[in-house]
Amino acid sequence: MESKNFEEDVIKRSFETPVVVDFWAPWCGPCRVLGPTIEQLAADQEGRWELVKLNTEEHPEIAQEYQVMSIPNVKLFRDGQPVAEFVGALPRTSIEQWLDEHIPSGEKLEFSTLLEQAQNMPAEQGRKLLEDFVAENPQMLEARVELAKHLAFERPQDALKMVEGITLGNEFYDTAEDIRTLFHFFEAPFEEHAPAAQSLQNAREALKNKQWDRGIEQIIEATTIDKSYQNDLPRKTAIALFHLWGDAHPATRNYRWKFDMALY
Repeated sequence: MESKNFEEDVIKRSFETPVVVDFWAPWCGPCRVLGPTIEQLAADQEGRWELVKLNTEEHPEIAQEYQVMSIPNVKLFRDGQPVAEFVGALPRTSIEQWLDEHIPSGEKLEFSTLLEQAQNMPAEQGRKLLEDFVAENPQMLEARVELAKHLAFERPQDALKMVEGITLGNEFYDTAEDIRTLFHFFEAPFEEHAPAAQSLQNAREALKNKQWDRGIEQIIEATTIDKSYQNDLPRKTAIALFHLWGDAHPATRNYRWKFDMALY
C-alpha cells in the first residue's frame, strides 16, 4: 500500500500490528529490485505485518524526519516508533531473517513464554514442557537446541538427536557442537590404564548425578594429566560445559580460571 496519510497508515496502525515502511523513489534502481521482493513477502506473510510504501520524492519531509539518507531504506514501526531498519536491496532470505529477528512468530512468542515458565519449575517439569513443545513444533531449531541442553547429561543419545542436521553456518552450530562433545564424553570408552581415564570416569559419574563441582574438578584434573587424550576430549568437554552452563553459573565462575591455568 502506498502511503497517503503517514500518521494513519503507519504511526497509528503500528499500535495494532507491526508496519514495515519501504522508503523508495521511482528513479532508484535498487528500489525497483527490492520492491517486488518485499511486496511478495508481505502477501505471503499477510496477517503478521503490513507493508507501507513511501515515495521519498513525494514526501521528503517524512524521509528527513526519519533520517532516510539513502534508499531503499526499510524501517519497522511498532507502537508509533521505528524499531529496526535495513538499507539496500537485500535478497529475500536476508529479509526473512530480519523479519524473524524483529517480528517473532506466534510459535516464538509461545516458546519465550514457555522458557520463562520452565525456569520457575522443578527441572523435570520444565523439561517435560520443552519435550511437549518440541513434539508439536519439531521444525523450531531453537526449541530443539534448548531441549538438547536439558537432555545432555541424563539422556545424551536423545540430546544428540535434537541437534541432527545443524551444520556449520547455522546460528545454533556452536551449541550443537557442544552437545555433540558431551555425547562423545558420556559414551566414549576410557582405557583402563590411560593416565587421564580414571579422572574422566569420575567426572562422568559426577555430572550424571549433577555434581557440577566434582565433575568439572575431575575434568580439569584429566586436562592437567593429558589434555590431548582421545582427540582433546578433556579440553573440549570442559569448554562445552562452560558454554552450556553460561558465564553466570557458579561452576563457570569458580572453575573457568582453574581450567585456563591447567592448559598452560
